[in-house]
Amino acid sequence: MNKAEKIENLIKENGRVKKAYDLALNLHKGQKRKNGEPYFNHVLATAETIAQWGLDETSIISGLLHDVVEDTEYPLEKIKEQFGDEVAFLVDGVTKLGKIKYRGVERQVENLRKMMLALSQDLRVIIIKLADRLHNMRTLAALPPQKQKRIALETSEIYAPLAYRLGMQWISGELEDLAFPYIYPKEYRWLIDNINEKYEERETYAEKAKPILKKILEDAGIEVLKIDYRAKKYSSLYKKLLRWDMDIEKIYDLVALRVIVNNIEDCYAALGTIHNNWPPLPNRIKDYIALPKPNGYRSLHTTVFFVNNKITEIQIRTKAMHDEAETGIAAHWAYELSKNTKTYMEGKSSFADKRELQWVNQLKNWQNEFSDPEEFLESLKIDFFKDRIFVITPKGEVVDLPAGSTPIDFAYQIHSDIGNSCAGAKVNGKIVPLDFQLRSGDIVEVNTQKNKKPSESWLDFVKTTNAKNQIKSGLKGNVKKLVSTEIKGSDLKITVEDKIGLLKEITAVFSRNHVNIISINTISNARFPTLKFRCDLTTTDKIEKLILKLKTIKEIKEISYQLFKTN
Repeated sequence: MNKAEKIENLIKENGRVKKAYDLALNLHKGQKRKNGEPYFNHVLATAETIAQWGLDETSIISGLLHDVVEDTEYPLEKIKEQFGDEVAFLVDGVTKLGKIKYRGVERQVENLRKMMLALSQDLRVIIIKLADRLHNMRTLAALPPQKQKRIALETSEIYAPLAYRLGMQWISGELEDLAFPYIYPKEYRWLIDNINEKYEERETYAEKAKPILKKILEDAGIEVLKIDYRAKKYSSLYKKLLRWDMDIEKIYDLVALRVIVNNIEDCYAALGTIHNNWPPLPNRIKDYIALPKPNGYRSLHTTVFFVNNKITEIQIRTKAMHDEAETGIAAHWAYELSKNTKTYMEGKSSFADKRELQWVNQLKNWQNEFSDPEEFLESLKIDFFKDRIFVITPKGEVVDLPAGSTPIDFAYQIHSDIGNSCAGAKVNGKIVPLDFQLRSGDIVEVNTQKNKKPSESWLDFVKTTNAKNQIKSGLKGNVKKLVSTEIKGSDLKITVEDKIGLLKEITAVFSRNHVNIISINTISNARFPTLKFRCDLTTTDKIEKLILKLKTIKEIKEISYQLFKTN
Protein backbone atom coordinates (compact mmCIF):
# COMPACT_ATOMS: atom_id res chain seq x y z
CA MET A 1 0.00 0.00 0.00
CA ASN A 2 1.51 3.36 -1.00
CA LYS A 3 1.34 6.38 1.27
CA ALA A 4 -1.54 8.06 -0.60
CA GLU A 5 -3.68 4.92 -0.27
CA LYS A 6 -2.80 4.60 3.41
CA ILE A 7 -3.93 8.14 4.29
CA GLU A 8 -7.07 7.74 2.13
CA ASN A 9 -8.04 4.62 4.06
CA LEU A 10 -7.45 6.36 7.38
CA ILE A 11 -9.61 9.31 6.32
CA LYS A 12 -12.43 6.90 5.40
CA GLU A 13 -12.13 4.66 8.46
CA ASN A 14 -11.02 6.97 11.26
CA GLY A 15 -13.36 9.74 12.41
CA ARG A 16 -10.68 11.85 14.11
CA VAL A 17 -8.39 11.77 11.06
CA LYS A 18 -11.34 12.69 8.79
CA LYS A 19 -12.22 15.56 11.12
CA ALA A 20 -8.64 16.90 11.02
CA TYR A 21 -8.52 16.49 7.22
CA ASP A 22 -11.73 18.48 6.75
CA LEU A 23 -10.62 21.21 9.17
CA ALA A 24 -7.22 21.64 7.49
CA LEU A 25 -8.81 21.64 4.02
CA ASN A 26 -11.24 24.36 5.09
CA LEU A 27 -8.71 26.53 6.96
CA HIS A 28 -6.12 26.46 4.13
CA LYS A 29 -8.75 27.06 1.42
CA GLY A 30 -7.57 29.75 -1.00
CA GLN A 31 -3.95 29.66 0.21
CA LYS A 32 -1.36 28.99 -2.50
CA ARG A 33 2.24 27.83 -2.40
CA LYS A 34 4.98 29.56 -4.43
CA ASN A 35 4.59 26.92 -7.16
CA GLY A 36 0.90 27.78 -7.52
CA GLU A 37 -0.41 24.59 -5.90
CA PRO A 38 -3.04 24.74 -3.13
CA TYR A 39 -1.30 25.03 0.24
CA PHE A 40 -3.34 22.08 1.49
CA ASN A 41 -1.30 19.83 -0.83
CA HIS A 42 1.68 20.39 1.46
CA VAL A 43 -0.04 19.46 4.73
CA LEU A 44 -1.60 16.41 3.07
CA ALA A 45 1.79 15.28 1.73
CA THR A 46 3.26 15.71 5.22
CA ALA A 47 0.50 13.59 6.77
CA GLU A 48 0.88 10.96 4.02
CA THR A 49 4.59 10.61 4.81
CA ILE A 50 3.87 10.32 8.55
CA ALA A 51 1.30 7.60 7.81
CA GLN A 52 3.74 5.79 5.52
CA TRP A 53 6.35 5.80 8.31
CA GLY A 54 3.79 4.02 10.48
CA LEU A 55 3.35 6.63 13.20
CA ASP A 56 0.25 6.79 15.40
CA GLU A 57 -3.06 8.48 14.68
CA THR A 58 -2.14 11.45 16.90
CA SER A 59 0.97 12.14 14.79
CA ILE A 60 -1.01 11.91 11.52
CA ILE A 61 -3.62 14.36 12.81
CA SER A 62 -0.83 16.69 13.97
CA GLY A 63 0.71 16.46 10.49
CA LEU A 64 -2.56 17.57 8.92
CA LEU A 65 -2.81 20.49 11.36
CA HIS A 66 0.89 21.37 11.71
CA ASP A 67 0.65 24.72 9.86
CA VAL A 68 -2.80 25.79 11.10
CA VAL A 69 -1.63 27.93 14.04
CA GLU A 70 1.11 29.69 12.08
CA ASP A 71 -0.71 30.23 8.77
CA THR A 72 -4.37 30.72 9.74
CA GLU A 73 -6.38 32.50 12.42
CA TYR A 74 -7.30 29.22 14.13
CA PRO A 75 -5.85 29.29 17.68
CA LEU A 76 -4.08 26.47 19.50
CA GLU A 77 -6.78 26.47 22.19
CA LYS A 78 -9.38 25.37 19.63
CA ILE A 79 -7.14 22.54 18.43
CA LYS A 80 -6.90 21.42 22.05
CA GLU A 81 -10.71 21.54 22.39
CA GLN A 82 -11.26 19.62 19.16
CA PHE A 83 -8.44 17.05 19.29
CA GLY A 84 -7.06 16.98 22.84
CA ASP A 85 -3.91 17.99 24.69
CA GLU A 86 -1.54 15.66 22.85
CA VAL A 87 -2.34 16.90 19.34
CA ALA A 88 -2.17 20.51 20.56
CA PHE A 89 1.22 19.77 22.18
CA LEU A 90 2.64 18.29 18.96
CA VAL A 91 1.27 21.10 16.76
CA ASP A 92 2.67 23.71 19.15
CA GLY A 93 6.07 21.95 19.11
CA VAL A 94 6.23 21.92 15.30
CA THR A 95 5.19 25.60 15.24
CA LYS A 96 8.03 26.51 17.63
CA LEU A 97 10.58 24.59 15.56
CA GLY A 98 9.46 26.52 12.47
CA LYS A 99 10.65 29.74 14.08
CA ILE A 100 14.22 28.49 14.55
CA LYS A 101 16.51 29.55 11.70
CA TYR A 102 20.04 28.45 10.98
CA ARG A 103 22.27 31.49 10.53
CA GLY A 104 25.28 29.75 9.04
CA VAL A 105 27.53 29.69 12.13
CA GLU A 106 29.06 26.23 11.71
CA ARG A 107 30.39 25.83 15.24
CA GLN A 108 26.84 26.34 16.52
CA VAL A 109 25.10 23.57 14.61
CA GLU A 110 25.43 20.93 17.32
CA ASN A 111 23.90 23.21 19.95
CA LEU A 112 21.14 24.17 17.51
CA ARG A 113 20.24 20.50 16.96
CA LYS A 114 20.20 19.95 20.71
CA MET A 115 18.03 23.02 21.22
CA MET A 116 15.51 21.74 18.68
CA LEU A 117 15.29 18.44 20.53
CA ALA A 118 15.02 20.21 23.89
CA LEU A 119 12.18 22.42 22.63
CA SER A 120 10.41 19.43 21.07
CA GLN A 121 10.18 17.43 24.32
CA ASP A 122 8.72 14.55 22.28
CA LEU A 123 10.44 12.88 19.34
CA ARG A 124 7.22 12.88 17.36
CA VAL A 125 7.59 16.67 17.01
CA ILE A 126 10.95 16.16 15.28
CA ILE A 127 9.60 13.33 13.09
CA ILE A 128 6.61 15.45 11.99
CA LYS A 129 8.99 18.32 11.27
CA LEU A 130 11.19 16.01 9.19
CA ALA A 131 8.17 14.95 7.12
CA ASP A 132 7.30 18.64 6.67
CA ARG A 133 10.87 19.50 5.64
CA LEU A 134 11.07 16.54 3.25
CA HIS A 135 8.11 17.81 1.22
CA ASN A 136 9.37 21.40 1.34
CA MET A 137 12.72 20.25 -0.07
CA ARG A 138 11.02 18.27 -2.83
CA THR A 139 9.28 21.49 -3.92
CA LEU A 140 12.12 23.93 -3.23
CA ALA A 141 12.59 24.87 -6.90
CA ALA A 142 9.67 27.32 -6.72
CA LEU A 143 11.42 29.63 -4.22
CA PRO A 144 13.83 32.52 -4.99
CA PRO A 145 17.52 31.45 -5.26
CA GLN A 146 18.65 33.14 -2.03
CA LYS A 147 15.92 31.43 -0.02
CA GLN A 148 16.63 28.12 -1.76
CA LYS A 149 20.24 28.20 -0.58
CA ARG A 150 19.37 29.19 3.01
CA ILE A 151 16.77 26.43 3.35
CA ALA A 152 19.05 23.87 1.67
CA LEU A 153 21.95 24.77 3.99
CA GLU A 154 19.68 24.53 7.04
CA THR A 155 18.45 21.15 5.81
CA SER A 156 21.97 19.83 5.27
CA GLU A 157 23.40 21.15 8.54
CA ILE A 158 20.45 20.59 10.90
CA TYR A 159 17.64 18.34 9.65
CA ALA A 160 19.62 15.67 7.78
CA PRO A 161 21.96 15.03 10.76
CA LEU A 162 18.96 14.89 13.12
CA ALA A 163 17.31 12.30 10.86
CA TYR A 164 20.56 10.32 10.79
CA ARG A 165 20.80 10.31 14.58
CA LEU A 166 17.25 9.03 14.79
CA GLY A 167 18.37 6.10 12.63
CA MET A 168 16.39 7.44 9.64
CA GLN A 169 19.24 6.77 7.21
CA TRP A 170 17.23 6.92 4.00
CA ILE A 171 15.42 10.15 4.96
CA SER A 172 18.71 11.73 6.02
CA GLY A 173 20.25 10.74 2.68
CA GLU A 174 17.34 12.09 0.66
CA LEU A 175 17.42 15.41 2.54
CA GLU A 176 21.16 15.68 1.83
CA ASP A 177 20.62 14.86 -1.85
CA LEU A 178 17.79 17.37 -2.21
CA ALA A 179 19.93 20.09 -0.62
CA PHE A 180 23.13 19.29 -2.55
CA PRO A 181 22.30 20.94 -5.94
CA TYR A 182 21.37 24.23 -4.22
CA ILE A 183 24.43 24.39 -1.98
CA TYR A 184 26.95 23.07 -4.53
CA PRO A 185 25.41 23.59 -8.00
CA LYS A 186 28.74 23.39 -9.83
CA GLU A 187 29.79 20.18 -8.08
CA TYR A 188 26.35 18.66 -8.65
CA ARG A 189 26.58 19.36 -12.38
CA TRP A 190 30.06 17.79 -12.45
CA LEU A 191 28.68 14.63 -10.83
CA ILE A 192 25.77 14.44 -13.26
CA ASP A 193 28.14 14.81 -16.21
CA ASN A 194 30.71 12.30 -14.95
CA ILE A 195 28.88 9.69 -12.89
CA ASN A 196 25.57 8.85 -14.57
CA GLU A 197 27.15 6.50 -17.10
CA LYS A 198 28.96 4.68 -14.27
CA TYR A 199 25.71 4.37 -12.32
CA GLU A 200 23.92 2.85 -15.29
CA GLU A 201 26.80 0.43 -15.93
CA ARG A 202 26.84 -0.73 -12.25
CA GLU A 203 23.03 -1.04 -12.09
CA THR A 204 23.03 -3.25 -15.22
CA TYR A 205 25.76 -5.37 -13.62
CA ALA A 206 23.80 -5.63 -10.33
CA GLU A 207 20.66 -6.79 -12.18
CA LYS A 208 22.59 -9.58 -13.87
CA ALA A 209 24.39 -10.58 -10.63
CA LYS A 210 21.24 -10.77 -8.45
CA PRO A 211 19.98 -14.19 -9.62
CA ILE A 212 23.50 -15.65 -9.31
CA LEU A 213 23.78 -14.48 -5.71
CA LYS A 214 20.25 -15.66 -4.89
CA LYS A 215 20.92 -19.17 -6.23
CA ILE A 216 24.21 -19.51 -4.31
CA LEU A 217 22.50 -18.53 -1.03
CA GLU A 218 19.43 -20.74 -1.57
CA ASP A 219 21.64 -23.70 -2.49
CA ALA A 220 23.28 -23.20 0.92
CA GLY A 221 19.85 -23.50 2.58
CA ILE A 222 19.40 -19.76 3.30
CA GLU A 223 15.94 -18.35 2.64
CA VAL A 224 16.31 -15.05 0.81
CA LEU A 225 13.41 -12.66 1.30
CA LYS A 226 14.70 -10.14 -1.19
CA ILE A 227 17.80 -9.02 -3.08
CA ASP A 228 17.92 -5.49 -4.41
CA TYR A 229 20.52 -2.82 -4.91
CA ARG A 230 20.87 0.80 -3.97
CA ALA A 231 22.83 3.51 -5.74
CA LYS A 232 25.04 5.72 -3.57
CA LYS A 233 23.49 9.16 -3.14
CA TYR A 234 25.12 12.10 -4.90
CA SER A 235 25.90 14.06 -1.72
CA SER A 236 27.64 11.19 0.07
CA LEU A 237 29.38 10.16 -3.16
CA TYR A 238 30.86 13.63 -3.59
CA LYS A 239 32.17 13.65 0.02
CA LYS A 240 33.74 10.24 -0.56
CA LEU A 241 35.29 11.32 -3.87
CA LEU A 242 36.98 14.24 -2.12
CA ARG A 243 38.71 11.73 0.15
CA TRP A 244 39.78 9.60 -2.85
CA ASP A 245 41.21 12.27 -5.15
CA MET A 246 37.98 12.35 -7.22
CA ASP A 247 38.81 8.86 -8.57
CA ILE A 248 35.49 7.07 -9.19
CA GLU A 249 37.30 3.73 -9.65
CA LYS A 250 38.12 3.74 -5.92
CA ILE A 251 34.43 3.90 -4.94
CA TYR A 252 33.35 0.27 -4.54
CA ASP A 253 29.85 0.97 -3.18
CA LEU A 254 28.65 3.14 -6.06
CA VAL A 255 25.93 0.52 -6.42
CA ALA A 256 25.71 -1.96 -3.51
CA LEU A 257 23.75 -5.23 -3.49
CA ARG A 258 21.46 -5.68 -0.49
CA VAL A 259 20.39 -9.11 0.79
CA ILE A 260 17.35 -9.37 3.09
CA VAL A 261 17.04 -12.59 5.14
CA ASN A 262 14.88 -13.91 7.99
CA ASN A 263 17.09 -13.65 11.04
CA ILE A 264 20.53 -12.80 12.43
CA GLU A 265 21.74 -16.41 12.08
CA ASP A 266 20.96 -16.27 8.36
CA CYS A 267 22.86 -12.96 8.09
CA TYR A 268 26.10 -14.57 9.27
CA ALA A 269 25.42 -17.77 7.27
CA ALA A 270 24.95 -15.64 4.13
CA LEU A 271 28.20 -13.78 4.86
CA GLY A 272 30.09 -17.10 5.15
CA THR A 273 28.54 -18.44 1.96
CA ILE A 274 29.43 -15.29 0.03
CA HIS A 275 33.04 -15.46 1.24
CA ASN A 276 33.22 -19.15 0.30
CA ASN A 277 32.33 -18.25 -3.27
CA TRP A 278 33.93 -14.83 -3.73
CA PRO A 279 37.06 -13.71 -1.83
CA PRO A 280 36.63 -10.57 0.28
CA LEU A 281 38.88 -7.53 0.14
CA PRO A 282 41.05 -7.30 3.27
CA ASN A 283 39.80 -4.87 5.94
CA ARG A 284 36.50 -4.29 4.10
CA ILE A 285 34.22 -6.44 6.31
CA LYS A 286 32.07 -4.39 8.70
CA ASP A 287 29.88 -6.01 11.36
CA TYR A 288 27.28 -3.42 12.35
CA ILE A 289 25.12 -6.16 13.88
CA ALA A 290 27.54 -7.01 16.68
CA LEU A 291 28.58 -3.35 16.93
CA PRO A 292 25.72 -1.13 15.68
CA LYS A 293 26.38 2.47 14.66
CA PRO A 294 25.55 5.06 17.35
CA ASN A 295 22.22 5.78 15.64
CA GLY A 296 21.17 2.11 15.83
CA TYR A 297 22.02 1.09 12.24
CA ARG A 298 22.58 -2.68 11.96
CA SER A 299 23.82 -4.67 8.95
CA LEU A 300 26.75 -6.72 7.68
CA HIS A 301 28.85 -5.10 4.95
CA THR A 302 31.46 -6.91 2.89
CA THR A 303 33.31 -6.00 -0.30
CA VAL A 304 34.23 -8.96 -2.50
CA PHE A 305 35.70 -9.86 -5.87
CA PHE A 306 32.27 -10.72 -7.22
CA VAL A 307 30.90 -12.00 -10.53
CA ASN A 308 33.41 -11.45 -13.36
CA ASN A 309 35.93 -10.51 -10.65
CA LYS A 310 34.28 -7.08 -10.24
CA ILE A 311 34.81 -5.49 -6.81
CA THR A 312 31.31 -5.14 -5.29
CA GLU A 313 29.88 -4.22 -1.89
CA ILE A 314 27.18 -6.52 -0.48
CA GLN A 315 25.03 -5.61 2.54
CA ILE A 316 23.20 -8.30 4.53
CA ARG A 317 20.41 -7.61 7.02
CA THR A 318 17.05 -8.80 8.33
CA LYS A 319 13.72 -7.25 7.34
CA ALA A 320 13.51 -5.43 10.71
CA MET A 321 17.03 -4.05 10.26
CA HIS A 322 16.15 -2.91 6.75
CA ASP A 323 13.00 -1.08 7.88
CA GLU A 324 14.95 0.61 10.68
CA ALA A 325 17.67 1.67 8.24
CA GLU A 326 15.00 3.31 6.08
CA THR A 327 12.93 5.15 8.71
CA GLY A 328 14.75 4.51 11.98
CA ILE A 329 12.86 5.13 15.17
CA ALA A 330 9.63 5.59 13.20
CA ALA A 331 9.92 2.00 11.90
CA HIS A 332 10.40 0.65 15.39
CA TRP A 333 7.48 2.73 16.61
CA ALA A 334 5.27 1.26 13.87
CA TYR A 335 6.32 -2.25 14.89
CA GLU A 336 5.55 -1.67 18.57
CA LEU A 337 2.17 -0.06 17.85
CA SER A 338 1.22 -2.81 15.39
CA LYS A 339 1.43 -5.33 18.25
CA ASN A 340 -1.62 -3.64 19.73
CA THR A 341 -3.99 -2.43 16.99
CA LYS A 342 -6.57 -1.19 19.50
CA THR A 343 -4.05 1.10 21.16
CA TYR A 344 -2.95 2.40 17.75
CA MET A 345 -6.45 3.11 16.44
CA GLU A 346 -7.55 4.82 19.64
CA GLY A 347 -4.41 6.91 19.72
CA LYS A 348 -3.89 6.22 23.41
CA SER A 349 -0.66 6.77 25.27
CA SER A 350 0.56 6.52 28.82
CA PHE A 351 2.65 9.19 30.52
CA ALA A 352 3.87 7.13 33.47
CA ASP A 353 7.18 5.35 34.07
CA LYS A 354 9.28 7.75 32.02
CA ARG A 355 12.36 6.20 30.43
CA GLU A 356 15.54 8.23 30.63
CA LEU A 357 17.34 8.55 27.28
CA GLN A 358 20.95 9.54 26.70
CA TRP A 359 22.30 11.72 23.94
CA VAL A 360 24.00 10.60 20.72
CA ASN A 361 25.91 7.40 21.59
CA GLN A 362 22.86 5.95 23.34
CA LEU A 363 20.42 6.65 20.50
CA LYS A 364 20.52 2.98 19.54
CA ASN A 365 18.63 2.23 22.77
CA TRP A 366 15.52 3.59 21.06
CA GLN A 367 15.46 0.36 19.07
CA ASN A 368 15.31 -1.77 22.24
CA GLU A 369 12.34 -4.04 22.79
CA PHE A 370 9.56 -2.79 25.08
CA SER A 371 6.88 -4.82 26.81
CA ASP A 372 4.01 -2.89 25.19
CA PRO A 373 3.48 -0.07 22.67
CA GLU A 374 2.44 2.42 25.36
CA GLU A 375 5.77 1.97 27.12
CA PHE A 376 7.56 2.45 23.81
CA LEU A 377 5.56 5.58 23.00
CA GLU A 378 6.44 7.00 26.41
CA SER A 379 10.13 6.25 25.80
CA LEU A 380 10.06 8.84 23.03
CA LYS A 381 9.57 11.64 25.55
CA ILE A 382 12.80 13.61 25.54
CA ASP A 383 13.86 13.77 29.17
CA PHE A 384 17.60 13.81 28.66
CA PHE A 385 17.62 17.60 28.19
CA LYS A 386 15.58 18.38 31.29
CA ASP A 387 18.69 19.76 33.03
CA ARG A 388 19.84 21.87 30.05
CA ILE A 389 18.56 24.99 28.31
CA PHE A 390 19.50 26.43 24.92
CA VAL A 391 19.33 30.20 24.48
CA ILE A 392 20.15 32.37 21.50
CA THR A 393 22.41 35.40 21.04
CA PRO A 394 21.15 38.40 18.99
CA LYS A 395 23.33 37.08 16.12
CA GLY A 396 21.52 33.73 16.15
CA GLU A 397 24.20 31.65 17.89
CA VAL A 398 22.98 29.01 20.34
CA VAL A 399 24.42 28.82 23.86
CA ASP A 400 24.10 25.61 25.90
CA LEU A 401 23.59 26.24 29.65
CA PRO A 402 22.36 24.29 32.69
CA ALA A 403 18.72 24.78 33.69
CA GLY A 404 18.32 27.71 36.10
CA SER A 405 21.01 29.81 34.40
CA THR A 406 20.77 33.61 34.41
CA PRO A 407 21.92 36.40 32.06
CA ILE A 408 25.17 36.53 34.07
CA ASP A 409 25.85 32.85 33.33
CA PHE A 410 25.07 33.58 29.68
CA ALA A 411 27.44 36.57 29.61
CA TYR A 412 30.36 34.60 31.08
CA GLN A 413 29.68 31.75 28.64
CA ILE A 414 30.20 34.23 25.78
CA HIS A 415 33.38 35.78 27.20
CA SER A 416 34.85 36.59 30.62
CA ASP A 417 35.15 40.31 29.75
CA ILE A 418 31.44 40.47 28.84
CA GLY A 419 30.55 38.77 32.12
CA ASN A 420 32.74 41.09 34.19
CA SER A 421 31.31 44.24 32.58
CA CYS A 422 27.66 43.09 32.48
CA ALA A 423 25.38 45.97 33.54
CA GLY A 424 21.97 44.74 32.38
CA ALA A 425 20.14 42.29 30.13
CA LYS A 426 17.21 41.93 27.76
CA VAL A 427 15.38 38.67 27.15
CA ASN A 428 13.18 38.51 24.05
CA GLY A 429 13.45 42.30 23.78
CA LYS A 430 12.37 43.05 27.37
CA ILE A 431 14.59 44.28 30.22
CA VAL A 432 14.96 41.63 32.94
CA PRO A 433 16.82 41.51 36.29
CA LEU A 434 20.23 39.83 36.25
CA ASP A 435 18.93 36.94 38.39
CA PHE A 436 16.19 36.17 35.83
CA GLN A 437 16.03 32.42 35.06
CA LEU A 438 16.39 31.79 31.33
CA ARG A 439 14.38 29.25 29.34
CA SER A 440 15.13 27.33 26.13
CA GLY A 441 14.52 29.46 23.06
CA ASP A 442 15.07 32.82 24.81
CA ILE A 443 16.96 35.47 22.84
CA VAL A 444 19.37 37.08 25.30
CA GLU A 445 21.13 40.42 24.89
CA VAL A 446 23.70 41.67 27.44
CA ASN A 447 24.43 45.35 28.05
CA THR A 448 27.98 46.10 29.18
CA GLN A 449 29.58 49.08 30.91
CA LYS A 450 33.21 50.11 30.49
CA ASN A 451 35.50 49.53 33.49
CA LYS A 452 32.71 47.79 35.42
CA LYS A 453 33.65 44.97 37.81
CA PRO A 454 31.61 41.91 38.83
CA SER A 455 29.39 42.14 41.92
CA GLU A 456 29.78 39.81 44.89
CA SER A 457 25.98 39.44 45.04
CA TRP A 458 26.07 37.59 41.70
CA LEU A 459 27.52 34.59 43.52
CA ASP A 460 24.14 34.13 45.25
CA PHE A 461 22.28 33.26 42.04
CA VAL A 462 24.63 32.24 39.21
CA LYS A 463 24.40 28.60 38.18
CA THR A 464 27.53 27.73 36.21
CA THR A 465 30.90 26.91 37.75
CA ASN A 466 32.54 29.00 35.04
CA ALA A 467 30.61 32.12 36.11
CA LYS A 468 31.36 31.55 39.82
CA ASN A 469 35.08 31.11 39.18
CA GLN A 470 35.26 34.18 36.93
CA ILE A 471 33.39 36.34 39.45
CA LYS A 472 35.67 35.27 42.29
CA SER A 473 38.71 35.90 40.14
CA GLY A 474 37.38 39.33 39.11
CA LEU A 475 36.68 40.30 42.70
CA LYS A 476 40.32 39.59 43.54
CA GLY A 477 41.41 41.78 40.66
CA ASN A 478 43.18 38.86 39.06
CA VAL A 479 41.11 38.21 35.96
CA LYS A 480 43.40 36.42 33.55
CA LYS A 481 42.79 35.31 30.00
CA LEU A 482 42.96 31.56 29.65
CA VAL A 483 45.56 31.19 26.94
CA SER A 484 47.24 27.83 26.53
CA THR A 485 50.99 27.89 26.97
CA GLU A 486 51.35 24.69 24.96
CA ILE A 487 49.40 25.46 21.79
CA LYS A 488 51.79 27.02 19.29
CA GLY A 489 49.69 27.28 16.16
CA SER A 490 47.33 25.45 13.82
CA ASP A 491 47.35 23.48 10.58
CA LEU A 492 44.64 24.14 8.00
CA LYS A 493 43.97 21.54 5.30
CA ILE A 494 42.16 23.12 2.31
CA THR A 495 40.85 21.10 -0.67
CA VAL A 496 40.40 23.35 -3.70
CA GLU A 497 39.48 23.37 -7.36
CA ASP A 498 42.68 24.60 -8.91
CA LYS A 499 42.90 27.87 -10.84
CA ILE A 500 45.59 30.40 -11.69
CA GLY A 501 46.08 32.92 -8.89
CA LEU A 502 44.15 30.93 -6.28
CA LEU A 503 47.06 30.63 -3.84
CA LYS A 504 47.56 34.39 -3.92
CA GLU A 505 43.85 34.89 -3.25
CA ILE A 506 43.94 32.54 -0.25
CA THR A 507 47.08 34.06 1.28
CA ALA A 508 45.50 37.52 0.91
CA VAL A 509 42.68 36.38 3.23
CA PHE A 510 45.30 35.34 5.82
CA SER A 511 47.01 38.72 5.44
CA ARG A 512 43.80 40.77 5.77
CA ASN A 513 43.00 38.92 8.98
CA HIS A 514 46.52 39.51 10.37
CA VAL A 515 47.39 35.80 10.41
CA ASN A 516 51.02 34.84 9.90
CA ILE A 517 51.65 31.84 7.62
CA ILE A 518 54.53 29.66 8.87
CA SER A 519 54.61 27.20 5.96
CA ILE A 520 52.64 26.01 2.91
CA ASN A 521 52.63 22.49 1.44
CA THR A 522 50.71 21.09 -1.53
CA ILE A 523 49.37 17.56 -2.04
CA SER A 524 49.28 17.24 -5.82
CA ASN A 525 46.11 16.36 -7.66
CA ALA A 526 45.25 17.42 -11.19
CA ARG A 527 41.80 18.79 -10.43
CA PHE A 528 41.38 19.00 -6.66
CA PRO A 529 44.73 19.65 -4.93
CA THR A 530 44.97 19.95 -1.14
CA LEU A 531 46.88 22.88 0.40
CA LYS A 532 48.30 22.61 3.93
CA PHE A 533 48.84 25.91 5.75
CA ARG A 534 50.65 26.12 9.08
CA CYS A 535 49.88 29.43 10.82
CA ASP A 536 50.17 31.12 14.22
CA LEU A 537 46.49 30.98 15.29
CA THR A 538 46.15 29.32 18.72
CA THR A 539 42.41 29.54 19.52
CA THR A 540 39.49 27.79 17.84
CA ASP A 541 37.28 30.88 17.68
CA LYS A 542 39.87 32.80 15.64
CA ILE A 543 40.47 29.80 13.38
CA GLU A 544 36.73 29.42 12.72
CA LYS A 545 36.42 33.13 11.91
CA LEU A 546 39.26 32.75 9.40
CA ILE A 547 37.59 29.66 7.88
CA LEU A 548 34.33 31.58 7.37
CA LYS A 549 36.29 34.23 5.43
CA LEU A 550 38.13 31.58 3.39
CA LYS A 551 34.85 29.89 2.44
CA THR A 552 33.82 33.00 0.51
CA ILE A 553 36.34 31.83 -2.13
CA LYS A 554 34.19 29.64 -4.40
CA GLU A 555 37.05 27.34 -5.45
CA ILE A 556 37.53 26.14 -1.86
CA LYS A 557 35.65 22.83 -1.44
CA GLU A 558 36.56 21.62 2.03
CA ILE A 559 38.50 22.95 5.07
CA SER A 560 39.63 21.14 8.20
CA TYR A 561 42.04 22.19 10.92
CA GLN A 562 43.91 21.03 14.01
CA LEU A 563 45.94 22.79 16.67
CA PHE A 564 49.55 21.74 17.18
CA LYS A 565 51.86 21.79 20.17
CA THR A 566 55.62 21.96 20.44
CA ASN A 567 57.80 20.37 23.09
